[in-house]
Amino acid sequence: MKKIIFTLLIILTVLSCTDSEETIESKNITLNFSHTWDGVPVTNADFNTFKFTTKNGEQLKIERLRYVISDVTLETSNGELIVINAHNLVDVTNNKNLTFAPTAPILTGNYNNMSFIFGFKNEKNISAAYEDLNTAIFGVPEMLGGGYHYMQLDGKFKNESDETIGYNFHAIRAVDASGDTPTFPKDTFIKVNLGPVSISDNTTFNIEMNIAEWFKNPHTWNLNQLHQTLMPNTNAQIMMFDNGQSVFNLKSIN
Repeated sequence: MKKIIFTLLIILTVLSCTDSEETIESKNITLNFSHTWDGVPVTNADFNTFKFTTKNGEQLKIERLRYVISDVTLETSNGELIVINAHNLVDVTNNKNLTFAPTAPILTGNYNNMSFIFGFKNEKNISAAYEDLNTAIFGVPEMLGGGYHYMQLDGKFKNESDETIGYNFHAIRAVDASGDTPTFPKDTFIKVNLGPVSISDNTTFNIEMNIAEWFKNPHTWNLNQLHQTLMPNTNAQIMMFDNGQSVFNLKSIN
């Protein structure tokens, strides 16, 4: 009888160790970025055609869309933050980097929140710091504070006179360049919270950007008034920051 009990204890101990090892196993994660205009899928095949209408009623076409995300972060149940120190330039125009697979492994389990930064936090938004962004000519002039763009969304729209006018919807760190030295009245990088997630075997997160949101919520964007020279326009950058709060959502997890 004692031998049977001893054997059972060994089996239970082995099973317990196996379960423990499985719960702390490290896995890689993948972020897939897709794009819509109010639910209608958008790819670079839809560019260069007047097929989108803003909330304000302007018809527009997209010619370029690229943006950077950084600092993918997972929050554990005890409030610890696991930050992946990497960035990704999502280039919709050239169909590049729509999938981001950081090399840093993440422990399996449940997390209270997953987030990423649209753009860069200020301490990481340093001129000439990232070779890939330098090559992509994604930098911001030093007279406007330096660092990098958060997003470049470019194209053309039909103005009130039905004329075709170019727009450059560029998001950067809000700057006041009216003096001798640029100052920064408000941080305009965006922390995108995706909510509670579970990490298992090579989990993929499908993240969607609704491009139309940039032009409608909470500010109804009037391209006739705000279509170019937006980078040095502090109020325009803050409006972009406000509208950007509802742009991204976690569509699904595989």
